[in-house]
Amino acid sequence: MKDESCICFLKWALPYLHMRWPGFKKVRGQVCKRIARRLDELELADLKRYRMYLEDNPLEWHILDSLCRISISRFYRDRGTFDSLRSHILPELIENTARQGDNVLACWSIGSASGEEPYSVSLLWDFPGLNTQEIDLKILATEVDQGMINRARKGCYPVSSIRELPSKMRSMAFTRKDGLFCIKGQYKKRVQFLQQDIRNTQPVSTFHLILCRNLVFTYFSLELQGKIIEKISLCLKPGGALIIGSREELPEIIPGLSSWFPGQTIYRKEE
Repeated sequence: MKDESCICFLKWALPYLHMRWPGFKKVRGQVCKRIARRLDELELADLKRYRMYLEDNPLEWHILDSLCRISISRFYRDRGTFDSLRSHILPELIENTARQGDNVLACWSIGSASGEEPYSVSLLWDFPGLNTQEIDLKILATEVDQGMINRARKGCYPVSSIRELPSKMRSMAFTRKDGLFCIKGQYKKRVQFLQQDIRNTQPVSTFHLILCRNLVFTYFSLELQGKIIEKISLCLKPGGALIIGSREELPEIIPGLSSWFPGQTIYRKEE
């Protein structure tokens, strides 16, 4: 399959899936390989025939949607974000939580893939001097792909997944097993994994911290982004923080939601 023909196909198909082409420019190779394998399965000669197949078989759009899922993830991805969590965001959220009389800080990781992001937050929680109020942490990690959730629950990763972790965290939080690095139970127990598609469903709970990085505001259409950010804002507690990807922008600022640190993609809901 030629790159030019796949680009043309994606520009045609993505709007039907409420996605946008700019988010796929750098990752199109991964998606095009999946589509090529799908053509082989269906014994279709080219993308022109696949377009015709999609038009005649509406259920195939669900399969194409799954082929367009991008799950690039690793521990401590975008280190500056986690450094801000450790030094500023989590300490303030802990203080606010204690002041409000709560004993649990609730976090929601959206599009958690195979668990690297929520587990990274769990590792931070044991950073010396961070949790001075003895607040507990509970993390809800939602992901549409059940296979990814199964991998996350196992919690075992290749060395490439943990290479950005500070060395102290690597040594304290993992055990070696069959060439993989497996996260210890004390960090796993804080995280609950749930199969959920952010496009259709949100938790009924509210959260002090929501991480929505490198998914909604990269791959989804601007119209869908606007609908989702409204729903996410309803799940954010007053005084809580929303973090999006380091190269992402909100389609619009929801009333009551403002930038926390200038120049960073971290937002706070007014108390």
